Amino acid sequence: MPRSKTSKAWLREHINDPWVQKAKAEGYRSRAAFKLKQIDAKDRLLKPGMAVVDLGATPGGWSQVAARVVGQGGKVVAVDLLEMEPLHGVAFIRGDFFQDATWQALETELAGRRADIVLSDMAPNLSGVSVADQARSVGLAELALDAAERLLAPGGSFLVKIFHGAGFEAYVKALRARFTQVVVRKPEASRGRSAETYLLARGFRGGSGTNQA
Repeated sequence: MPRSKTSKAWLREHINDPWVQKAKAEGYRSRAAFKLKQIDAKDRLLKPGMAVVDLGATPGGWSQVAARVVGQGGKVVAVDLLEMEPLHGVAFIRGDFFQDATWQALETELAGRRADIVLSDMAPNLSGVSVADQARSVGLAELALDAAERLLAPGGSFLVKIFHGAGFEAYVKALRARFTQVVVRKPEASRGRSAETYLLARGFRGGSGTNQA
C-alpha cells in the first residue's frame, strides 16, 4: 500500500531528526530518552538505588535511561500493553496496569518496596481531531495518576506527559492536592509544535499502595 504524503513527510522528518540520530549514536531506543535525560538534568529526579516504575514503557527509551542511573542497587519495572524487547536492568511486564494479574506481577517485582518515582510518557493514538485527542491525553494522565497513588512511597515523584488544552488546569489542581510541588517542563527534545507537556510532581503526600484496589 503506497504511503500518503503525510506519512512520507513524517518519515522524512523522523529520519532527519537530530534527536533520532543522537539516540542511534548513543544506543538509546528512542528519541524520547532525551526528554527524560533533559528533565533529569534540570531536576535531578533519578538517583542510584531508586525503585522506578515506567508506565507505557515500550519501546523502552525512558526505562533505559532510568536503569543506567539507578544501577544494580535500584529497580526499574516497565509496564506496557505492547511487547518490549528485553533491556538490561529492566523488569518488563506486558499487560494493562489496572488488571489484577499486572498488579500482582508489579508487587512481585517490587518485592515489598514502594516506587520512588513513577514515569508516564503515554500518549493516545492521534486521530487528528484535537478535542478527542486532548480528552484521550487527559484520560491517560488520569489513569497514570491513579496508578502512581497506589505505587509511590510518601515523598515520591511522578512525571507524566499530558497535552496542553482542555482539562490541563484541572489535572494540575489534582496533582497539587496530592503532591507538595508541581512544575511544568517542556524539554528541548520535545518537538516545538507538539502540544505535549510534562508535569513533574514531587513530594507525594501518601497513598494506598499496591496492595489495595
